[in-house]
Amino acid sequence: MLTSLGVAAVPVRHAKEISDVSGLIIPGGESTVMDKLSRLFGLAEPIKAAIAAGLPVYGTCAGLIMLADRVLDSIDGQQTLGGLDVTVRRNAFGSQLDSFETDLDIPEMGEPAVHAVFIRAPVVESVGELVTIVSALDDGRIVAVQQGNLLGTSFHPEITGETRFHERFITMVEDAHFR
Repeated sequence: MLTSLGVAAVPVRHAKEISDVSGLIIPGGESTVMDKLSRLFGLAEPIKAAIAAGLPVYGTCAGLIMLADRVLDSIDGQQTLGGLDVTVRRNAFGSQLDSFETDLDIPEMGEPAVHAVFIRAPVVESVGELVTIVSALDDGRIVAVQQGNLLGTSFHPEITGETRFHERFITMVEDAHFR
């Protein structure tokens, strides 16, 4: 997605590579495995430090879980990178079979509505006072948030080719770079 928007994208697999990037995207996947591997390979603490120092980070689906300060329905011992003052519920919509698509009206992103794909997605159960709710479903469940340098979505905008969240993230990176 970043490459299609004209931005160089590189994978981060080692702690030393974190200092080489201006922003980080934590993708979807399995948050429990991401947690274990980030600790096993020594990435968790350097990423936490980078977040605290203001590195812009965008988490989609499992990436949102990784950024959350609190996780409901986690497995024993599961940890997050934290920094985002939210409580999320893992697999809030059910199993893989319960995956769905919907359109989200997000006035600040203009028209058309954002077509969102939810795959075993988390939902944001509560937010701290510094968190901005970017989007919620019609029933009020929160599915996109931002707090300073951190952006999180329960859904996968890249699946449908939706670029506005990645564009927002690029702007966050540019803004952080010029501070």
